[in-house]
Amino acid sequence: MIIFRYLSKQILQVMAAVTVILLVVALTQRFIQYLGQAVAGELASNVLALLMLYRLPDFLLVILPLAFFLGILLAYGRMYAENEMTVLVASGLSQKKLLGLTMASAAIMVGVITLLSLHTAPWGIGHTERLKQSQEELTELDLIVAGQFQSFADGNRVTYAEQIGSTDRGRQLDQVFVALRGDESSDGERSIRIILSDSARPEVDEASGRRFMRLDNVLQYEGIPGEARLSVGQFDVQSILLPEPAAFEAIDEERAVPTMDLLSASSLELQAELQWRISLILIVPVITLIAVPLSKVSPRAGRYSKLVPATLLYASYYILLQVSRDLVADGSLPPAVGLWWVHVAYAVLGIMAYRNTLMPTFQIRRARG
Repeated sequence: MIIFRYLSKQILQVMAAVTVILLVVALTQRFIQYLGQAVAGELASNVLALLMLYRLPDFLLVILPLAFFLGILLAYGRMYAENEMTVLVASGLSQKKLLGLTMASAAIMVGVITLLSLHTAPWGIGHTERLKQSQEELTELDLIVAGQFQSFADGNRVTYAEQIGSTDRGRQLDQVFVALRGDESSDGERSIRIILSDSARPEVDEASGRRFMRLDNVLQYEGIPGEARLSVGQFDVQSILLPEPAAFEAIDEERAVPTMDLLSASSLELQAELQWRISLILIVPVITLIAVPLSKVSPRAGRYSKLVPATLLYASYYILLQVSRDLVADGSLPPAVGLWWVHVAYAVLGIMAYRNTLMPTFQIRRARG
């Protein structure tokens, strides 16, 4: 039990560090993408935290198996390089027992991955989809904050509202300022149109489905910056065409389907999704079987000597699972074969690597006999 706690602690420390690094990178990249959409007026700023929270289980589902794999390689590699593992082996810790203790740690990870894969990640993706659908129904008027100048349409339109209220027809902006940049002329100059309005509200054309900003009691100024010519107009009502709803990254609908619904599904896409969720669980014991023998390094080689080939091996494993999932969904690969052949192939590879690490021990014992 003492050795189990010690080995588990070594793996957990490295795994936690790798998880934090990869998670920060993934979350930062996704947050920058969402933040860019919020700055462009395509996404409400108050949903950024919710979007990141809902996507967190999906990120962990990808990161945790890799972090556990690297945790075994780096932790055991350090112990081999510093002759710490040699002392444990001399004290009676065989390769078989080492694999058994590591599999016990992997069982804990299997429990975590099972919860994420079968429940939490689909739940998060489903909430992400619903949140995005609600954002797609918003107009620029829903994204405007009172008392702030906000840029839309890639900086070609700036909108300001002194007050924001609501009526029976929806949201209403009071004391509105809108600045629009016109198209570039042949001589390279662009006109500016300034609109002052008492109120504004969203409006949808039922025939075309296009969305407009309806402005009431409008005073308009239009001209080219730097020139003395300026046209002034006054209108009772004026409408400004709003852009199409923001386009978010596509997420397959089957990824949000509850696992219990997948069990009775007959479509190939849903069967492929079910096999994928189970595969994310099976990948943990398989990579453990591979990582334990691969972590054995000589003190002269250093603990990082097998890190690159092992990482490439894991990448090939994960990519083959993804390719097999797509083939099952397309009907190119029978569901009976599905993703299972990949696990069998890499499990055999792990067994071969494990047997190779036992060969020197057998030879020593035979020589002593």
